[in-house]
Amino acid sequence: MAKQRASTPSRRSRRRDKRGGPGSGRRKSCPYCKDKIEQADYKDIAMLRKFVSDRGKIRSRRITGACRRHQSQLARAVKRARELALLPYVGDR
Repeated sequence: MAKQRASTPSRRSRRRDKRGGPGSGRRKSCPYCKDKIEQADYKDIAMLRKFVSDRGKIRSRRITGACRRHQSQLARAVKRARELALLPYVGDR
């Protein structure tokens, strides 16, 4: 006689639900829209550092969760802060 597992179908369906991939999950909300900040400021270094990688690259919208408007403002603010030597162009190695 073959043994039957009662929990096999439910285990498979649970595994299928947890599967991650492109398009799964929720989109991050924009931190500037959430705090009702109109303009990204180049002098706010603490906030800008969250959007720059350890190598000094500006992180993409997909990673940061910023909206299109604020992402373009962020890129402009980071570039201005770099020009004024408030942020480094490249990170430490």
